[in-house]
Amino acid sequence: MGGFLSELGKKLAERWLSLLVLPGALYLAVAATARALGHTHPFDLPRLTQQISAWANHPVTNTVGGQVVLLAAILVGAAAAGLVAQALGSLTERLCLAADWHTWPPPIRQLAARQTTRRRDRWTRAARTWHHHREQDAQALAHGQRTNPATRHAAERAMTRIAPEEPCRPTWSGDRLNAVAVRLERDHHLALATLWPHLWLVLPEETRTQITIARQNLTRATTLTAWALLYLPLTAWWWPAALITAALTLIGWARTRTATDTYALLLEATTRLHTSGLADRLGLNPTSPFTPETGDTLGLNATGPLTPEIGDTLTHHLTPTPPPPPPPPPTE
Repeated sequence: MGGFLSELGKKLAERWLSLLVLPGALYLAVAATARALGHTHPFDLPRLTQQISAWANHPVTNTVGGQVVLLAAILVGAAAAGLVAQALGSLTERLCLAADWHTWPPPIRQLAARQTTRRRDRWTRAARTWHHHREQDAQALAHGQRTNPATRHAAERAMTRIAPEEPCRPTWSGDRLNAVAVRLERDHHLALATLWPHLWLVLPEETRTQITIARQNLTRATTLTAWALLYLPLTAWWWPAALITAALTLIGWARTRTATDTYALLLEATTRLHTSGLADRLGLNPTSPFTPETGDTLGLNATGPLTPEIGDTLTHHLTPTPPPPPPPPPTE
């Protein structure tokens, strides 16, 4: 037990150091640089060195007690900045995925609705173009002719740059995750929100680890964008902070899209691969070879396909029953 607690404490300390203290310490260093140099001398290294030397030679920092207090203050300040970035990261992720944009406050909700409508109109035009090229290529193939697929592929890329499915959220990342639920409902009649908690419990450990890592990468990407918001106020004292803000914003945006796409791919692939095994374990797949004697407690050796009929049965089985109607009011 002592070794386990020691290892757990070590891992927690590493995560605390890497996620909060180090990025926060870098932020405090940039803030100190901004305060020391200002707009008039943005890259004056001798001036910065002189200011750091003045701080180091201050009477308070020449005592052991003062150094301890200074170090503690830096650690606390760095951790506080990291916590603020984590909180802003959660807000940034909520805005980026926009799963509940219908419940946002009125001004933001109206903006999100207009953005969703604009994206849906653009997607509809791009989808019509793509389907038109698909039909042309299919007709040519039916007559024994092969056409150059470059135009069709370009039309498909133009459509998926807007959204992989018809947009119903104001952001690409939100629609990318929503596309997983749309496709699973269309192809297999599965309600992902209902299915996923049950499927998660029977997934192999390696699969759950990969999905967890992908989800953490998405959180880190949105937190990076949150750090850009924290660096933005420093531009009031030091204009190069605007360059840091812009760089972090672009990197955070690119990483968020990449992490969202990876996470969505894993969700969809995992659901398609392992849902049949969950149906086998619940005894809802009539073609399943699963029996308690095989020892295949996860249903991983199932060979039956995931049909829409199984999806309907599984979704109905996992959906909680609605609450009963309330009793009628007493009559006088």
